[in-house]
Amino acid sequence: MQQDTNPSSVDTEAAASGAASATATERSAFQRFLTVTVGPIVAAFLLSAIILMLVGVNPLTYYGYILDRSLFSSLGLEQTATRMAPLLFLVASLIIAFRAGIWNLGTDGQFLLGAVIAAATAPLLVGVLPGWAVLLVGFLLAALVGAIWSIIPALLKAYQGVNEIITTLMMSFLGVLLASTLVKLAFRDPTTTVPQTRTLPVADRLPRLFETSISSGLVWGLIAVILVHLMMTRTSFGLRLRMVGANPAAATHAGLSVPLLTMATFGLSAGFAGLAGASEILGVAGNVRANWNPAYGLMVIPLVFLARFHGVGAIVLVFFYSALMIGSESAARRLGVPQNFTLVLVASLLICLGLGEYIDQHKRKKER
Repeated sequence: MQQDTNPSSVDTEAAASGAASATATERSAFQRFLTVTVGPIVAAFLLSAIILMLVGVNPLTYYGYILDRSLFSSLGLEQTATRMAPLLFLVASLIIAFRAGIWNLGTDGQFLLGAVIAAATAPLLVGVLPGWAVLLVGFLLAALVGAIWSIIPALLKAYQGVNEIITTLMMSFLGVLLASTLVKLAFRDPTTTVPQTRTLPVADRLPRLFETSISSGLVWGLIAVILVHLMMTRTSFGLRLRMVGANPAAATHAGLSVPLLTMATFGLSAGFAGLAGASEILGVAGNVRANWNPAYGLMVIPLVFLARFHGVGAIVLVFFYSALMIGSESAARRLGVPQNFTLVLVASLLICLGLGEYIDQHKRKKER
């Protein structure tokens, strides 16, 4: 005897099964978000709070000063927004490299050389070229110098297979020393006793936003990150770069020129690092002093990883990190905490981030 099947009941069961599956997927994604993103951030702040208590500082007071001086005051908020500009260009630089499977750890050297060349040329062009042309030339030269400084690691990686972690770090150290040497010798301002480049007048720097002290470099940094994110995720060129990073053998089999794409990745990444240096000088500082090295490049690396190489997520993290940097400087003066304690917090974040990734991978293996 044939059993009748009610189509409506089958559809209901299928819908219920699909809804349950979707709910499970959403729950799994939310749990992973807690494990690899929210968890490490909370744990890092708790670990840093313990360290503060051990040295006799109230962590609530310390974090309270950070929030008050960086987000809840107009001056602090403007300083936070201005600090974001060079960090955003560095985010764009690292997103290109990391998504393409390239470990460009030489951004600090590229940053400083870009800053020095912009600081050395822009003041000389004032009065010779229109204001916008002075800034444009400064940015272009900074990007070019940053890209040139990556040629040696790029060639060694593309044609000899040399590990770029070592070569980019070595070139970064050389770049930092060369930048300081250029400031002391070739590009030194002869009218000052302190070794520094000539100073670009405030009126000739990047314009401010809405009658505030916020440099318009912030806008260009945001545009750079968004364009890079779209390039790496929505264009065929970005797909080629990501394919080379994911599987060079498959990329070669598909007819792609792996060495040329590797060179292009280095050039673009280092060029944006040079732009970061130019944005800091042409927008805020106006000159470069000898031995100046804010080490922004290494600071931004954990933010890019924490954002999972996503442009919008990196922008949000850069904002909070800039607030942390500005606020911690004020807290250090008020509470007697070393300004480098921000690096302790970043180190704690890296440790907790690594533990979160390990826990997530361990859970995934168990589920399989």
